Amino acid sequence: MRPEIFEAKVAEAMERIPVEFQEKMENVEVLIEDFPDPETLDSLGLRSKWDLLGLYVGVPLSDRSFFAVSPLPERIFLYRRPIMRAAGSAANIAEVIRDVLIHEVGHHFGFSDEQLYQMSENED
Repeated sequence: MRPEIFEAKVAEAMERIPVEFQEKMENVEVLIEDFPDPETLDSLGLRSKWDLLGLYVGVPLSDRSFFAVSPLPERIFLYRRPIMRAAGSAANIAEVIRDVLIHEVGHHFGFSDEQLYQMSENED
């Protein structure tokens, strides 16, 4: 899938996030990269560049203080090639993008991986 088509699917997924959540994400930048860099993989203890689909980098809203300003820009990274591989086919890419994006947005709001997994299990 061409990068511009992938980017359009990410933009569509962002538009589907409820407005009340979008308003609390105004300072969060969504970046698309082909793969995570080696330093990111090392910091997470991952061996393969295919193992990471997305990453939230920042201070979750639940951990912020009124007096403390986050020293880093808030970012969500979506890794295009691992997402495409996980999707298996072009027909599934939009769904995988949405799932990864929602997962990383959940981290922005302070949910742990375990909590996000439990929430996704309850949707089924």
